[in-house]
Amino acid sequence: MSKHHRNRSWAPDPEPLPEGAGVIDDHTHMASVVPFAQEMDRQARERGQDPVPVRTVDQQLARARAVGVVGAIDVGCELPHLQTAVDLALAHPGVVHAALAIHPNEAVLHGHRGVPGPDGLPLQYQPWHEVSFEQALEDVARLARAYPDQVVAIGETGMDLFRTGQGAEKIQRQAFRDHIALAKELDLPMQIHDRDAHRQVIETLLEDGAPERTIFHSYSGDAQMAQVAAEHGWYLSFSGTVSYKGNEGIRQALSVVGMDYIMVETDAPYLSPMPYRGRTNSPYMIPYTLRAMADALDCPLEQVARATAATTRRVYGL
Repeated sequence: MSKHHRNRSWAPDPEPLPEGAGVIDDHTHMASVVPFAQEMDRQARERGQDPVPVRTVDQQLARARAVGVVGAIDVGCELPHLQTAVDLALAHPGVVHAALAIHPNEAVLHGHRGVPGPDGLPLQYQPWHEVSFEQALEDVARLARAYPDQVVAIGETGMDLFRTGQGAEKIQRQAFRDHIALAKELDLPMQIHDRDAHRQVIETLLEDGAPERTIFHSYSGDAQMAQVAAEHGWYLSFSGTVSYKGNEGIRQALSVVGMDYIMVETDAPYLSPMPYRGRTNSPYMIPYTLRAMADALDCPLEQVARATAATTRRVYGL
């Protein structure tokens, strides 16, 4: 099937995880899955393919539960999505938990300070970018303090030098530092977005002092970077990219940090694991990623599933 006619339907349900594994999706954006699936449906219909169902958050959670994924940390990292993540946690107590931050790419857009990056995409300012970054971060802090039972992390923060040009690198790094300070002030774990910025992210963590529980979400480094993480007690969360053909360095990182420092995530609606790359991701896809992790570690699937679950609960105090 050519890319033009690629399959846009949902991936089939994976084989359920061993009973009682209690796996949690460490990083997802469930509200964003809805418009993503709507776009997949539009494209499918346009090409004469079967319609793609649009699954609500409730349907996504039910699907996940059926295959042994019992919870999720939903990430709100744009100003309009902060309250959405909190509301999902309120609506699904004990199942959905919230992480809040201003994404590094968003941080430079607030106050219209963006610089085009190597990705070549034009800057697209939204109405909420009229708000200063400082005010946006204050909203993060306000919600985290107001909903301590729902907000379990600051994230995703960090640096992204693929989407943001060098002219705004200092702005992005300062925004990262402000999030580090907030995570430490609130004694919360911090989830890091790191894209084409490994050196800058590590420099900042070492200069400022990383929060006690620091997690690299959708880990994209190699075994050498994982060694640095291991030396400092940082955690690595693995998405579907661990299953992609060219990512041997990511797979090697699993063994470097060890079973007590790994988690699993979807980053839904993006980064679906192989062989379903490009389709809509959702927490029910976690078992596919766990299988890739187990294969890379040469360990039983159940052992890896239980280890990620135990680490996730310990790190976030769930």
